[in-house]
Amino acid sequence: MLTDRQVRTAKPREKAYKLADRNSLFLHVSPKGHKSFRYKYRFDGKEQLLVIGAYPDIGLGDAREAMENARKLLKDGRNPKHDVARRRLLGNMGSDRSFEVIARRWYAQQVDRWKPVHAQDVMRSMEQDLFPDIGQLPLEDIDTELLLAVLSKVQDRGAIESAHRLKQRVRSVYQFAKGMGIKCENPAFDVGEAMKRVPKARRYPALIKIDEIRQFLSVIDTAGASPVTRLASRFLALVAQRPGMVRRAEWSDIRGIDFASPGSDSSDALWVVPAEKMKLDADQRQDDDYDHHVPLSAAAVDTLRAAHRLSGNCPYIFPAITSGLKPISENAIGYLYNREGYKGRHVPHGWRSSFSTIMNEAIGVELGQDIRMFGDRLIIDLMLAHVPAGMSESEFRYNRARYMPRRRELSEEWAALIMEGAIEPDAIIHSPRRKRRT
Repeated sequence: MLTDRQVRTAKPREKAYKLADRNSLFLHVSPKGHKSFRYKYRFDGKEQLLVIGAYPDIGLGDAREAMENARKLLKDGRNPKHDVARRRLLGNMGSDRSFEVIARRWYAQQVDRWKPVHAQDVMRSMEQDLFPDIGQLPLEDIDTELLLAVLSKVQDRGAIESAHRLKQRVRSVYQFAKGMGIKCENPAFDVGEAMKRVPKARRYPALIKIDEIRQFLSVIDTAGASPVTRLASRFLALVAQRPGMVRRAEWSDIRGIDFASPGSDSSDALWVVPAEKMKLDADQRQDDDYDHHVPLSAAAVDTLRAAHRLSGNCPYIFPAITSGLKPISENAIGYLYNREGYKGRHVPHGWRSSFSTIMNEAIGVELGQDIRMFGDRLIIDLMLAHVPAGMSESEFRYNRARYMPRRRELSEEWAALIMEGAIEPDAIIHSPRRKRRT
């Protein structure tokens, strides 16, 4: 066996030579005096040579430890040279597997596709609520119980939705780590079952009888209000989307309508609602895959053509009275309904309940227990941008723009049901308005 003194005092010779230690470990000395520890072994019946490192960067004790590690790899059927090459390629990537380090790497990979405001929110939430408690812990040391304790602190201050968003971010960090080849359990998969539920949205007053809806539309179409507000109300009734989406709808979101040619074909008319205008998780609002596709019935197209004559030069379809550069007030339609005597009976958001209730009942009557009924109910949920029961998030993302032919049929059926006897959209613009009810 070599001694430290022998290694230190070894002198160069005319030819390279080696000084043996033990178990095929030796010191190689070049003619120029360069010294390196090397390990000779056999793998798959062939002689192999592993260069451990140069002396004095690597001492005799370190060289022996490296040699023993190589012997363990050989015992496990692995080639030590391959392991060294792997570590060289990985560099420092595998040296620190703390949650904060991996989370910041995940963030750096995602941030370019996020909007600045959302990106700031993601990092701020982790720096405030995750890193102080679990940031320095290795990923494999964070289990479901520990993660729940961290998220419970957020819940206890009343920020239940924030806690659930943090859970999603932790889940994404672990999925990213898995993609890096880090083997660890994802504690966010099951923790949601032990968290407080996000409060359910309250039920909105809604008319669910066809004759009452037709009467209601007749009242609103001739009410004492701006034609823009009344057209917005009609469009909202026809598409059954969230009022905020209709309020912020822009002409640039409409596809398949040639407004310069009134008689042109618009059978493929579509309203593509950008994900950023949807009621989605913050992460999803930055993802174009979550854009919502709304097929437009002929009645909806006619409503838009009428609106275009009023606001075609504005960015918003239904602009505010005071400025064409701003959308209609968020309370304009609701105040109109209240003034016309429908306070507590029907609200703008109620059109979604009206559509869902009436169309699901109509499908049940028409098809009985036919298997297609269940498919149509799934499609109705998709039309409302709901995640159908039993559908995973990835399936929902994939199905958002599917079943368009049937969605168009249902849109036309809904329009035919509620618009029977209604005045033409142009009449909303030109007919004299009734005095407001008192």
